[in-house]
Amino acid sequence: MPKRSAGLLLYRVTDGVVEVLIGHPGGPFWARKDEGAWSIPKGEYDEGEDPWTVARREFEEELGKPPPDGPRIEFAPVKQPSGKIITAFAVRGDLDVEGTFSNTFTMEWPKGSGQIKEFPEIDRVGWFSAAVARSKLLKGQRILMDRLIEALADGELAESRSR
Repeated sequence: MPKRSAGLLLYRVTDGVVEVLIGHPGGPFWARKDEGAWSIPKGEYDEGEDPWTVARREFEEELGKPPPDGPRIEFAPVKQPSGKIITAFAVRGDLDVEGTFSNTFTMEWPKGSGQIKEFPEIDRVGWFSAAVARSKLLKGQRILMDRLIEALADGELAESRSR
């Protein structure tokens, strides 16, 4: 059975532009990577767990702040190149990224050194326009941007442009 993750894509509409909040993975493998390295806040879950509950929990663990309440959009699950399945939800809301902090993980670094070091799961977060975020996101998550824009095209995005 493939691994499963649930995640939350927080978005806002500013002057008719859709912006999303995404995070850059911490640790030495990602330190010098930017384009194609960012991710929505997400985490793995077990059979029987509610993906919406997991998505909210993981958002708080990876950003140190609870996700805002707001209307949600549930996307169809997305299979990643690794085979992992992501169930993602988009929520309209705003979040001040000042003071965000992530939970951590440990790993041997440098590899083979015997030294165990601790790293944040997410080392920085930021708001980006949908177009910029699409290029920053991991390849397998870019479809989430497409689905968000599609879901908003006839709904609130069109409404916000007419104001």
